[in-house]
Amino acid sequence: MKFILFICVLVITTTISAQDRTVNYMVSGGKLKPLQANMDIRHYTLSLDVDIANESIKGFTEIDLNLTNPTDTLLFDLSHLLTISKISIENKSKAFKQENDLVYITDKAGFKAGRQVIKIEYGGQPTIASRPPWKGGFSWKKDGAGNPWVIINCQLEGGKIYFPCKDHPSDEPNEGVDMMITVPKGLTVAGPGLLKKVTTKGSRQTFHWKTNYTISNYCMVFNIGKYYVAKTTYTTIEGNKVPIEFYVLEEDKAVAEKILAMRERDTRVLEKYFGEYPWVKEKIGIAQVPNPGMEHQTMITYGDGENRAKFQTVKVGNWDYSGNLFHEFGHEWFANKVTNKDWAHMWIQEGIDVYSEALWCREANGERGYDSMMVMIKKGIRNEKPVVQGEEMNSGDAYIGDIYTKGAFFMHTLRYVLGDELFFPALKKLATAPQYTYSNFVVTDDVEQLFSKASGKNLKPLFDFYLRTTKKLEITVQQNGFNEYRIKSTNLPMPLPIDVLTDEGTKQVMLEDKWVKISSSFPPVVDGNAYYLKTVTFN
Repeated sequence: MKFILFICVLVITTTISAQDRTVNYMVSGGKLKPLQANMDIRHYTLSLDVDIANESIKGFTEIDLNLTNPTDTLLFDLSHLLTISKISIENKSKAFKQENDLVYITDKAGFKAGRQVIKIEYGGQPTIASRPPWKGGFSWKKDGAGNPWVIINCQLEGGKIYFPCKDHPSDEPNEGVDMMITVPKGLTVAGPGLLKKVTTKGSRQTFHWKTNYTISNYCMVFNIGKYYVAKTTYTTIEGNKVPIEFYVLEEDKAVAEKILAMRERDTRVLEKYFGEYPWVKEKIGIAQVPNPGMEHQTMITYGDGENRAKFQTVKVGNWDYSGNLFHEFGHEWFANKVTNKDWAHMWIQEGIDVYSEALWCREANGERGYDSMMVMIKKGIRNEKPVVQGEEMNSGDAYIGDIYTKGAFFMHTLRYVLGDELFFPALKKLATAPQYTYSNFVVTDDVEQLFSKASGKNLKPLFDFYLRTTKKLEITVQQNGFNEYRIKSTNLPMPLPIDVLTDEGTKQVMLEDKWVKISSSFPPVVDGNAYYLKTVTFN
């Protein structure tokens, strides 16, 4: 989700109790409930009919899972706005209770360990998004021609806003998802994975989308519109051919060729730093929406908001750039492929993705472009709370602006501390090695240990200093005599290199727990290129 470049406030109104359906207190994750820790989700099947006129959905979700231990209760998350009519396992009805956005399924005989397939039939009017994508839900809109345009956003709320699930980032369906979404004939459904088939029955059409990859529940969404599908084919850095598909409103299809070309170029940039596009067996997808975009796996959304001109770009060097379009695509690597196990470590996906924007500027306009982006990112740091505030946090408490800005700036600091010859291979390893990707989730300690091993140093003190506190390096410069100075940090987490500009040019010195002597005909400039968050005091 984009933070630093887009502010969009949308007011959604409807005649059907809209205020009651705008639910902004919902959060995802947090401390994993013991009943849910007992479940390993393997696959979801969603079959839903969307009634656009009444802003409602109806159908069922099948949850395929493994139980680690026998239990007499299964527990799922589902918005209280949706009403369950029946729950069955192996065609046998089961007792259940809905309470506080939770669904308890009970059986006196108990549920055996091993495979279980639970079918939950339900329907109702789901949550309305009050400020998408930050305050999510459904957006029931119309395009410029008056056609229905239905959008779903639920990163912070979780997929429970419209289907029953285990709403925790530590568990994704290892065997993927099938989604059968039925809409009025003439509209198109954009979804994750591959479109397997479209079937027509009277005035309704059902779109069957399928992904075989693991996928977070907030990416298990669809968008409905009068879409034109623009297509091309991309050859990855490993030689695999992947379709690029842009679901753009028919009224805007003139822009499709430009967007497809930008997507090809941006994919090449991201592959240079993070390895091959992660979802080569499916697609590179984009769906136009009326709000700022989101990182929905294989079908990221793209939109500048109702009060902005559509498809805005700026020039960086000779390249056209859209921060909205690029940022959400970068999440295909960091968020969708490299996934945090706990929202407390959300900086990994958001901070590194913002840092990828600086790397894009490096490709477009050299180190000068990179530096300019880092200056802008640094200005956005508020430093009011630690980036990592604890463990087992929910999405609402963990979500602060500095997971983007300070998280990205920390990667900038790491690059300087390690040097390019160590930093960039380690960064690519984070995005490609099996222990960090797909079904294997990460926390901050995993990232620290990777970079520590790459550098041959224990970087934990630096990680903790930047990410678990709000401290800045406190550096003192003292003049001891004519052209004589000395420099020291009073709160150094570990020995660190730092650039110092003197009358002989810029040289790198090592800050340790002792004074460093400097000779210069003018007061030395410490860390002039701003690789560190710091305060410098002259005495």
